[in-house]
Amino acid sequence: MSNQEQEKGKDFIMVEIIQYIPNAVVTKTILRKTTGNVTLSSFDSGQGLTEKHSPFDTLIQVIDGQAQVVIDDQSHQLDTGQSLVIPAHSRNSIKANVCFKMISTVIKSGYEEVSI
Repeated sequence: MSNQEQEKGKDFIMVEIIQYIPNAVVTKTILRKTTGNVTLSSFDSGQGLTEKHSPFDTLIQVIDGQAQVVIDDQSHQLDTGQSLVIPAHSRNSIKANVCFKMISTVIKSGYEEVSI
């Protein structure tokens, strides 16, 4: 897992800056700030992330392959180009039945109650 951000001011193709590694989940930090982060991940077939809770909403965008995302025991199959918001405080896990790559975006600010 890399904690260094992607080089700023230099263009790149998201799906090409991370590779699949056999029997592994690989992550690359695109942006990391106190207010949130953007992370790119690749999952080899059969790999996954164990169940967890996050205090923040997380946007998942599949950019290659297919992902299985489970939120509070409800399974979602996401194909390339599909996205899903994992709600804050929900139980969730991610599994690769086939290889896939995803972008996850967490925004840590804005959780104050807003009256309109």
